Amino acid sequence: MSWFESLILGLVQGLTEFLPISSSAHLRLTAAFAGWHDPGAAFTAITQIGTETAVLIYFRKDIARIVGAWFRSLTDKAMRRDHDAQMGWLVIVGSIPIGVLGVTLKDQIEGPFRDLRLTATMLIVMGIVLGVADRLAARDETGGKHRVVRERKSLRDLSVKDGLIFGVCQAMALIPGVSRSGATISGGLLMGYTREAAARYSFLLAIPAVLASGVFELKDAGEGHVAWGPTVFATVIAFAVGYAVIAWFMKFITTKSFMPFVVYRIILGILIFALVGTGVLSPEAGESAG
Repeated sequence: MSWFESLILGLVQGLTEFLPISSSAHLRLTAAFAGWHDPGAAFTAITQIGTETAVLIYFRKDIARIVGAWFRSLTDKAMRRDHDAQMGWLVIVGSIPIGVLGVTLKDQIEGPFRDLRLTATMLIVMGIVLGVADRLAARDETGGKHRVVRERKSLRDLSVKDGLIFGVCQAMALIPGVSRSGATISGGLLMGYTREAAARYSFLLAIPAVLASGVFELKDAGEGHVAWGPTVFATVIAFAVGYAVIAWFMKFITTKSFMPFVVYRIILGILIFALVGTGVLSPEAGESAG
């Protein structure tokens, strides 16, 4: 991998990680469209450490409060009723599905799951799911003819059951094209949570999973065509761009619909099917990397 490739892929990772459009799919597609080797699951997981570092800094006050309360709850029974302490436990519970499936399906994640036809399918299907979830949320928030505004749930309403459902949704993002934020936000909206609550928990839930995945894949960094230097460079770029995207996205979702992302996902998925169907792209484009 050249330094130019790592620059572009770092930018793509930072721009797409927190938007509901699938960063892993865009890294895969960028390489395919440019005629580069597929950067691979290890490169993707390691560059995500950069974007998750951006999450740690952006939500540092929330994280410090949650971690502190969680540790105190280990010895102080009264603290176990504290919302921040409960959030700590719920992040742990929600991380279980992706931890189990990530290890169990490692070979599939690095192989069959990276087929562009599957990526296109997931872009379209999850785009439709996000559109339906967004529409239901908007209907509750604005009401309508013969309807009244219905209050949606906040993170204080989060239960163990809901945390596990969020976790299962997050685990679906092991397939390129699903989108970690897209799946968890869609799940949250369908369970009746506000956009802000679903997005905030989505970002917090991703921290242990992404950091653990990145550390786990460190052993494979520098193998094949992806060297350590370009990987670290792409990770730094992803951090800087990702921080700016978080700040923008958290403001965006308070007043705007997810429909632009829905339309983009569906169009991109159809485009991929067309390119693969006409032979312009191979389903395994770029996977000849050593």
